[in-house]
Amino acid sequence: MILGYIGALLVGVTLGLLGGGGSILTVPILVYLLAISPVTATAYSLFVVGSTSLVGSIRNLIKGMVDIKVAVVFAIPAFIAVYLTRRYLVPAIPDELITIGDFVLTKDLGIMLFFAVIMLAASYSMIKGRKEKEVDIDAKLKVPLIVLEGAVVGVLTGIVGAGGGFLIIPALVLFANLPMKRAVATSLLIIAVKSLIGFLGDVQNLVIDWNFLLTFTGISIIGIFLGIYLNKFFDGKSLKKAFGWFVLIMGIYIITKELFLS
Repeated sequence: MILGYIGALLVGVTLGLLGGGGSILTVPILVYLLAISPVTATAYSLFVVGSTSLVGSIRNLIKGMVDIKVAVVFAIPAFIAVYLTRRYLVPAIPDELITIGDFVLTKDLGIMLFFAVIMLAASYSMIKGRKEKEVDIDAKLKVPLIVLEGAVVGVLTGIVGAGGGFLIIPALVLFANLPMKRAVATSLLIIAVKSLIGFLGDVQNLVIDWNFLLTFTGISIIGIFLGIYLNKFFDGKSLKKAFGWFVLIMGIYIITKELFLS
């Protein structure tokens, strides 16, 4: 339990240091350190991710960094998709997906493997880094593409319980023509809204341990402020690349553990 709460602090510190990414650690911490089932862990992760992202969003709103119009266009299909995924799709997944000889792909195993794949994709995004692009002031908001991307990210978030910033930020840069810093700030608000609304789908399906969840989330939020303070002493780009390698190793570890060490 103590290791789990230290992990909660690490999630917050990572979010504070990097402005994102830490949420992808939440599910492994809940599953491997606190022995919570993957379905419940992804639900708890949505609440933790949503609450911690909301704290960061408030700071960005005060600074005027958030593009409200773009956030609304992206968030509406995203939170509808994530709510429907948590409310109906995840409960409808059968306990046994595939049986091949002695190998059985269970629901829990499938979720963890899919989560690991998302971790690998996120790690690639962090290691590669993002380049600032010239903003074309005459470019139009590509609403259909933003709506489609929002729906896709909503489904993925609903399944794995992670924020999906590594998918949202490039979409905001490409389709909404936002500068990188504004895209990062806007994505945090989108993540907060869709994660918390997605969690509402779980409240109707699962028994929630509110004492544990609020404690874990509170520690994570404390970690955000610690991370923001520590950010003054570190180079953000180098940190993000190093964290990307860590996430890559974690993704490989999850695949190895679930397939070969269980």
